[in-house]
Amino acid sequence: MLYVVIGVIVLVVIIGFIYNYKRSKAINEKGIEVDAVLSRIKEVEGQDSDGNRTTDYEYFVKYKNESGETVEAKLGNPPRFITEGTQLRVKYLPEKPKYVLMVKQ
Repeated sequence: MLYVVIGVIVLVVIIGFIYNYKRSKAINEKGIEVDAVLSRIKEVEGQDSDGNRTTDYEYFVKYKNESGETVEAKLGNPPRFITEGTQLRVKYLPEKPKYVLMVKQ
């Protein structure tokens, strides 16, 4: 039974990695580049494998899409020590506008 649980966990991690890789690749290859501003930082608390409390952060930007609408999206590759209000360039896919990647400068 333990091997089945471990196998399922490994499979879920692999599928997640593949999904993120393909999404990032699509954004880098076909994404639309726009100006954005870091709109908020969300603190996410959890636990590590030893039961210790952990804190992680999710970063969100606002940008205007091709239609001129303001969109708030999760920033997929935030740099360390970025603060709210920071201006940056991002890429997004029109069909999936809620996840963006920062353009490497």
